[in-house]
Formats: sequence, structure tokens, C-alpha cells
Amino acid sequence: MMVAAHATDPSLQTFEDDIWWITLIKLLGVFVILLLLTLFTINYERKVVARMAVRPGPNQVGPNGWLQSLTDGLKLPFKEEIIPKTADKVVYFIAPVISATTAFTAFSVIPFGGVVSMFGHKTALQLTDVPVSVLVLLACSSMSVYGVVLAGWASGSTYPLLGGLRSSAQMISYEVAMGLSIVAVFMTAGTMSTSQIVKAQAEGNPFHLFGMELTTPSWYAVLLFPSFVIYMIAAVGETNRAPFDLPEAESELVGGFQTEYSSFKFAMFYLAEYINMITVSAFCTTLFLGGWRAPWPITAVWHGANSGWFGMIWFFVKVLIFLFGFIWLRATLPRMRYDQFMRLGWKILIPVSLVWILFLSYVKIANNEMSERSKWLSIGGLVVVVLLVAMFWPSQRKPRQLSVEEQLAARPPGSFPVPPMDLQVPPSPRARRAVAERTPATVGGDTENKEV
Repeated sequence: MMVAAHATDPSLQTFEDDIWWITLIKLLGVFVILLLLTLFTINYERKVVARMAVRPGPNQVGPNGWLQSLTDGLKLPFKEEIIPKTADKVVYFIAPVISATTAFTAFSVIPFGGVVSMFGHKTALQLTDVPVSVLVLLACSSMSVYGVVLAGWASGSTYPLLGGLRSSAQMISYEVAMGLSIVAVFMTAGTMSTSQIVKAQAEGNPFHLFGMELTTPSWYAVLLFPSFVIYMIAAVGETNRAPFDLPEAESELVGGFQTEYSSFKFAMFYLAEYINMITVSAFCTTLFLGGWRAPWPITAVWHGANSGWFGMIWFFVKVLIFLFGFIWLRATLPRMRYDQFMRLGWKILIPVSLVWILFLSYVKIANNEMSERSKWLSIGGLVVVVLLVAMFWPSQRKPRQLSVEEQLAARPPGSFPVPPMDLQVPPSPRARRAVAERTPATVGGDTENKEV
């Protein structure tokens, strides 16, 4: 089983030996897969949200409504295009191209599977790989910010500009947290190559705990659980998805940075958003869930689960599970306030990531330079210290809420008058009122001819 597992793993030399026409076939295949996945994800989201809201989703176009996204995609390029007079035409055209191009490029280093036979030639189910493939992904996600900012600025309108500024601040802040969460994967796997990170998660590493020989979990989602959680939160924030869809908050900014876009340019932004969702899901699968490898129960029963083209099945099943998580969050959680959202990124996610990286660095040093007993005692003591600091860290106490009477008493002299709290308006002393003394009407006991 060990030989079969390593035989399907590509190396960097595998991509250098690819024939040019096989590379073109894989390039076309990645493009088609992304387009099909985008059409599927849009309809998938509509159907899942409709199911959660107990209402019918798309059910008219095609079998059970599954061709609805295809018809929408064919319709958008032929709709009337409206360009604002105040728009910067060159930048207005370039912005959606940047967003769509970076979204497609980021998927070029994602591994779909191991080494397979294609037209009699051995090749990996991955377009390309380099020793710093993860940095390529981060660079593409950083470049996508330019498309958003330029779209908001070039539209020549206030709301798109505010949406572009919001989106740039949001994507930059959460990309810092995402990058820090990936550092733990680099340190554990010892490489930045995506194919080699998947290979490093093939089997767990043995270690000794007080004389017992144990094996660490192979998936980094378990071994590096804090990094996995931070990555998931940062991924939702960077893709501008609910509950973090603040740059496109309809109640505040109409449609955000893409308010003034229509027709095919709007379709490109729409395409880039969903491809980014697919990319971060595939990236998370690669870094934390073993990539294209089947999970443990399947590999224990079926020894050939990771061979051949079967890796694509496990890969896309994991990606669809992550996409379901995006949809579930949209249908469940309300939108956060912008200050709460930015506070979560800068004051919680980034500090926790830094502390976690320092802890992992100490563990790696302890593994190399300390004895078994000293290592575990020092790690345990360090964990206790971190927990105590987190428990007794001084929090910002809110001031005591004053009562209405205390607030009124604290007002400076000469302030504007405040209406009474019981909502009873006293009569004006300047108004003359004629008060007639009348005998109240009674029921029963009096004669009918009594004047009232």
C-alpha cells in the first residue's frame, strides 16, 4: 500500500516532463471545469437556500431547473450595456478583466489528483506546480483587490467608490489572517508546493508520549485545527460572502463596487466571485483535508481508492462540502456591522494566528533539542501559561448604563427641554381654557328627565 500511494504522487520533475499539447489539454480542462462548477454552484446555492427557506427554487428551465444558471449566463452578454458618462472608460473596462483573470489563474496550481495516463503519457492531474505554489495563490488573491478598487473608482459614482474602499480594506485585512494560518502548514509540511503538501498528508508522523508510540493525524485540519478554523473564517471574509458581504450591502451601498456595471462586465464580476469561492474551497481541501486523497475509512476498505482518476472524485466531493458551508452561512447568519467585522480580523484572528505560529515554532525546536520528558513538560507548561493569560487578560469594561433620571440630572444647564417620559404633555400656561363644570352621567338610579 505504501508503494501504491507513493507511485501516484507527482513531483516537480513530473510537470517539467509534460508535453506541450498535454499542457494545453489540461489548461482547457481547468477552464471548462471552472465554468461548469460556476454554473453548478449558482444553481446549487439557489436550490439549497430555497430548501432552507421552505420555498421552491429554480424548477422551470431544464430538468428540475438545473439549466437556469446556463440561461442566465447566456442572457447577460446580450443585455443592454449602460456606461456612466463620468466613468473612466479604460479603467472601467480593465477592472472586471483583472478580477476574472486572477480568479482563473489561481486555480492553475491546485492538484485534482495524482499521476494518471493521458493518451499514453504519464502526467499529473494538475496544470503546473512550482516550489512556491502557495505564494502564487496568495499573489492572485492579492491582485484581485485591484479589480475591486478600480471598479469602484472608475465608475465615477459615490456608492461604488465606498464599496470598493470597503472591499479593499476587508480583503487586505483578512488576507493577512489567511496568510498567517497557512504558515503553520509550511512549517509542518516543510514545503510550499501544493502537490508536496498533499503528499505530506498521506500518512501521519509517529511520535512518543511518555513511552507510548503514537501517530499524529494525517490531515492538517486535525493536526493544525486552529489554523484550519482561522483559514475558514478568513476565506469567507475575503470572498465577500455572507455574513461578511459588507462591500455589497444592498441596504447601505446599493450593489457595492459593481453597482454601475451591467451586461457582460457584470457577468465577469459574478463569475469571479463564484470562482473565488471554488478556489478557496479547493485550496482549503489541498492544505488541510489531504487534497485528492480519499478519507481514512475508504482507504482502509478499498486499497486502490487513491489510484488513477479516482482522486478527482474525492477532491470535488470535499470542495462541494465546503461550498455547502458557504451557502449554509448565507442562509443562517445575519450580516455583521463593519466595525465588528474589522475588529474580528485585526484584534482576534491575527493575534491568535501569531500566538499559534510561535507555539508551533517552540514545539519544533523542542522536538529537536529536548528530551522526551522535558519536551512534554515544557509544552504543557506553555499551554497552561497561554490559557491563564487568555483568561485573565484585561478586557475593556463597558461603563455602567445610567438611568433616565441620572441622564437628565447630568445634563448641563441651558440644554434643550426634554419631553416627559410618560408621554403626557402638560397644558401650556399661556393657553386659556374654559372649564365647564358638568355633572357626570350616571347609569341607573336617577330619573330620565334629569339634565346632565
